[in-house]
Amino acid sequence: MSDAAPAPRLPTVIARRLGLLSQHDMIVLMRADSPVCHSEGHAPRSQVRLMAHGREVTATLYQITDDLLRADEAGLSEAAWAGLGVVDGDTILVRHPQALTSMSSVRRRVYGKRLGAAEMTGIIADVAAGRYTDVHLSAFLTACSALPLNRDEVVHLTRAMVEAGERLTWDSPMVIDKHSVGGLPGNRTTPIVVAIVAAHGLLIPKTSSRAITSPAGTADTMETLTNVDLDIAAMRRVVEQEGGCLAWGGAVQLSPADDVLIRVERVLDIDTEGQLVASVLSKKIAAGSTHVVLDIPVGPTAKVRSQDDADTIIDTLTEVARRCGLQIRCVQTDGAQPVGRGIGPALEARDVLAVLQGAPDAPADLRRRACVLAGAALEMADRCAAGAGTSLAEQTIADGRAWTKFQAICEAQGGLREPPRPAVRKPLPADRSGRLVAINNRTLARLAKLAGAPDDKAAGVEMHVRLGDEIAAGEPLLTVHAETEGELAYALDYAAANPEMMTIEA
Repeated sequence: MSDAAPAPRLPTVIARRLGLLSQHDMIVLMRADSPVCHSEGHAPRSQVRLMAHGREVTATLYQITDDLLRADEAGLSEAAWAGLGVVDGDTILVRHPQALTSMSSVRRRVYGKRLGAAEMTGIIADVAAGRYTDVHLSAFLTACSALPLNRDEVVHLTRAMVEAGERLTWDSPMVIDKHSVGGLPGNRTTPIVVAIVAAHGLLIPKTSSRAITSPAGTADTMETLTNVDLDIAAMRRVVEQEGGCLAWGGAVQLSPADDVLIRVERVLDIDTEGQLVASVLSKKIAAGSTHVVLDIPVGPTAKVRSQDDADTIIDTLTEVARRCGLQIRCVQTDGAQPVGRGIGPALEARDVLAVLQGAPDAPADLRRRACVLAGAALEMADRCAAGAGTSLAEQTIADGRAWTKFQAICEAQGGLREPPRPAVRKPLPADRSGRLVAINNRTLARLAKLAGAPDDKAAGVEMHVRLGDEIAAGEPLLTVHAETEGELAYALDYAAANPEMMTIEA
């Protein structure tokens, strides 16, 4: 008879899908009397590692005392369920989380110490692996905001974000990309630029983010028109077929840590220069881009508020891009007021369609801005002489080539569809007559978000006036679009409490 001790029982539970919607949060529910909780010492709100089928997630544990679960079961949020790839009845191994050694680097940054390449790489690797809770992420982002990243740290952060995800390569010596630093509602030039550039036979595999602090990102807008959740194989197929694509960067795991950081930045409502530069350039590098056009809107209520701020960010972008092997061209644009008429995913999509289709009432400012940016890309690619890019881009829209290419790209991504329309809408009238002399972009963006954008795709703000217009009392300045009466009323109350949103002088 053997005297060997029996092997210790592994701390396992049975998977249960609860249909718990927690957005991106990984959550696991277990009974307070669960043998695993007792044997492993897991307390409520502790972090636990869940492992199944060779996959692993870090989740927050909540405990219950009723009979929703058996003592040997664990209920998972939808995010944790998808992360593990389990089905009901699968066995999940529950362990304590790995020690977060990179948090020592975050603490150093909190106390004002600069981070080197290895420290930044360690932090971003843990972020991408899902080991950081929102508390950890908030500490890191806040530390990098209170003491802004210097140039070396921005380079380290950019490279670390690239290394933490997939990296695409293309069989072409030149791969074009375009990006806006943001801060300007309605500035949805990217779909138009991609269509123009791809129509000239150039490669432009565009990956875009969802909104951070704005009412819509390019991915949010394009999602109302076609499928943007392309994996790498699908993205490569579309680009090889049509020369360009319009995909959500989070779906292809290019710089995946950036999407995690963006989610928390959105809650904190921060978007600092160093993180912005690293976010933009890391995704361009990861997507295999060689030449990038960057739109820098400048205005008193844009993200970049002054000429000095513009000079600083352009200098930082240019230096970090150079050190990371990218060729970029920064185009400074007017940021005094929103672009186009729509603010919000579906409304901005309608503006894009109007421009590409050559509709008589298409927003002229959106068309012109997109052609300036596309023209810069065509000049970088030697498709025309210096200074001739804008007119070539305008011709590409006028003769229908851009619209034809856009339709082909959307069809390759799953089909072109009609943007949704809101359930309710209401105009906001002017309370006086006079001339519109100022628009607060930030307040307008906030109004669109309170109406439900970007989560409610049809929600947002439709503009009826522009700077310099003469306005009569009672004339509609804008129309708020929403999915519910409650959101509509909330947004209109906000507008009434913020008259500086639009300044009218007699």
